[in-house]
Amino acid sequence: MKAEIITIGDEILRGEIVDSNKALLAERLRRLDIECHYQSSVRDDRRDMRDAFRRAVERSDVVLVSGGLGPTRDDITSEVLAETFGRELLLDAASLESIRVFFQRIGREMSQANRKQACFPSGAEVLPNPAGTAPGFALQEAGTLVFCMPGVPRELGQMMDEQVLPRLEVACEKALAASTAGREAAGKPVVRARLLRTFGMGESSLEEELADIARDGDVELGFRTTFPDNYLRVVARAASASEADNAIERVVKRIHDRLGPLVYGEENESMAQVVGRLLAECGKTIALAESCTGGLVAQKITDVPGSSSYFLGGVVAYANSAKVRLIGVPESLLAEHGAVSEPVVRAMAEGVRERFRADLGLSVSGISGPDGGTPEKPLGLVFLALARGEATHVDHFVFPIERSRHRTLAAQVALDWVRRSLLGLELTGPSLLRQRGGGPSPGAPRS
Repeated sequence: MKAEIITIGDEILRGEIVDSNKALLAERLRRLDIECHYQSSVRDDRRDMRDAFRRAVERSDVVLVSGGLGPTRDDITSEVLAETFGRELLLDAASLESIRVFFQRIGREMSQANRKQACFPSGAEVLPNPAGTAPGFALQEAGTLVFCMPGVPRELGQMMDEQVLPRLEVACEKALAASTAGREAAGKPVVRARLLRTFGMGESSLEEELADIARDGDVELGFRTTFPDNYLRVVARAASASEADNAIERVVKRIHDRLGPLVYGEENESMAQVVGRLLAECGKTIALAESCTGGLVAQKITDVPGSSSYFLGGVVAYANSAKVRLIGVPESLLAEHGAVSEPVVRAMAEGVRERFRADLGLSVSGISGPDGGTPEKPLGLVFLALARGEATHVDHFVFPIERSRHRTLAAQVALDWVRRSLLGLELTGPSLLRQRGGGPSPGAPRS
């Protein structure tokens, strides 16, 4: 399916706001393996909007529209869409009542201007908006699915996740089945694809490692970087779906054989989801002690539904006093070695494991910058420790990147350590952006 995104508003064209909605919608589309072919921004102008709507319906299977659903005179998305495709603009009583209830809930009286937000093109399906006063709507025009959503990013994201994606998933399944059957019957090639997620090796190194794979024939290999991961997309064309699937399976097996544990998941399964699944399958629990990552590891873990079954808790021990009081790190270690050091990060992992009575204790401490580095402890230095029943593993790396990316990479390495530990693999760090600091062998048990 070919998708198009249209964001509406004079403020976007004037540069008064950063248009983050395009990125939000494109990222959500990618979850369903829907490619976004076109993106555009349009003024609050009837002629420009009509042109954009007509063009989008002519060339795309799915059109996502954001903005222009508010109560003011320049919010004209519903009106213009109805005009463009010869539909009536009808008042939806249920939506009007929902808007009234929304204002009652916040202690305000609904303005008559809000009445227009309950008007939709005939034939449209209303999409509820529990976070605001602007319902969205969906309609089908000349075989194209059109979804109109509010421009407020928080409302847009919730509506996309709760209302649009489930409908798109059903549409994708129907389109795939119809396309596959039709192409097989017509003797045309069937196209199938599979996404592999990797962590620990840069894009150019992956290309070199897989240089001889999927170079010839009807299977192609594509690369995409989404820091700190790299994705591999295997695409096969064959006379039938089963032949294409078999071709993909053969290439995927070669990739797994070549890369080993660098491939951590497939399709939409994140590193945190993989770790959560493994913890649940192994019946293990984990507790965290974070310093430089500031709770980012805990956030990633708890983003996964059901994480309460294996995540016992964590401590963001940023200050030295917190490390002493909350985790039990000896003051003497901090005085002698400093917060970013092997003895301290080891004590953090073992201390949090003991306090939470968890099977695994994971800790991270580093210098994310932009200040705080020294010749002995440069910017980007990070120590990790994983305390298990039999031993504690410690290693340190230098990732010379800016603060936000440093924290993201450190958190991903920490999660990868948990994955590797549960799989019985060597604990190691990524080769991308890495400068080894001369630490111990990460696979050797430390006591």
